[in-house]
Amino acid sequence: MTQTTDREPGVLRVLAVDDEKPALDELVYLLRAQSEVGEIYAAGDATAALRELRAHAVDAVFLDINMPGLDGMELAGILSEFANPPAVVFVTAHDDKAVAAFDLGAVDYLLKPLREARLAEAVRRIAVGRNAPPPETARTDPNEVIPVELGGVTTLVDRAAVSWVEADGDYARLHTGSGSHLVRIPLSELENRWREAGFVRVHRSYLVALRQVTGLRTVGTGTVVCLRAEGDSPAVELPVARRQVKELKQRLVPNPPRNRTPR
Repeated sequence: MTQTTDREPGVLRVLAVDDEKPALDELVYLLRAQSEVGEIYAAGDATAALRELRAHAVDAVFLDINMPGLDGMELAGILSEFANPPAVVFVTAHDDKAVAAFDLGAVDYLLKPLREARLAEAVRRIAVGRNAPPPETARTDPNEVIPVELGGVTTLVDRAAVSWVEADGDYARLHTGSGSHLVRIPLSELENRWREAGFVRVHRSYLVALRQVTGLRTVGTGTVVCLRAEGDSPAVELPVARRQVKELKQRLVPNPPRNRTPR
């Protein structure tokens, strides 16, 4: 069946996928309570989900991980190959797959038992992303600040104060000269938002500010990136994934001088 393309402005079409009927019913019930959500489709496994996706255009898929046949990770990999892939939110009882989920580009990672407030936050992210300008026209805010809640008090952390960012489950931990701050933002989202501001993903768990890099060092068979001390924070060395070494070097030295052949 041909996938439909008509969409009502401002209303999200979503697909809920879970092989456990009570969990699927609860997810659909909670999604229906979200004002941003319009049409809701449901599927009990990955095969049924793909049938729904052939029949309906959706903005987001809320997806369990452990399912018979294709699991949620494998289905998310297939969705990433779509010409216009839907946003993916994992809804699972397992907290050990968050890093892999965000590596697949997941918008959020929700743990069961599902809390309505966390679901609402995921829906909000999808709605904001759907209405954002295309990547080629997006602009990096030079004065971006990140709201951080600590002890019931919200403070603002300047992006310019962040030296590096660490994945912490389905959240991210911002490291600054005055300490660290946990925020409810996936590392992959910060990577996309901050790339043009001089941040680079060096590892599946780490994002670093290029201005803080003092060098690269070989340790055994691997590579670490060295970050300068700032404020109360000491100098730091973080592992660099092998596939990221080349990009990091190119970002640090965009146009290295060519060796001249002696005459």
